[in-house]
Amino acid sequence: MPPKIRVPLVGPGRPRTKPDSIAADKGYSNGPCRECPPRRGIRHTIPEKTDSQAARLREGSRGGRPPGFDEERYKKRDTV
Repeated sequence: MPPKIRVPLVGPGRPRTKPDSIAADKGYSNGPCRECPPRRGIRHTIPEKTDSQAARLREGSRGGRPPGFDEERYKKRDTV
């Protein structure tokens, strides 16, 4: 089954099916959804759930660095 995503063509050749970036809601803030796009070279903007954030902060320095989040890109997530 061919991909449903269509990115405008820049030149000749096969149509692109990989977007430059994606923006998702908090429902997609789990590990696999955060790890997959960067592996494919796709930037993502996914907010962190408050319970996940609290759990990370409870760990202190072992909790890791907070994920990057661009509020301006997230505000435009519903525009096409």
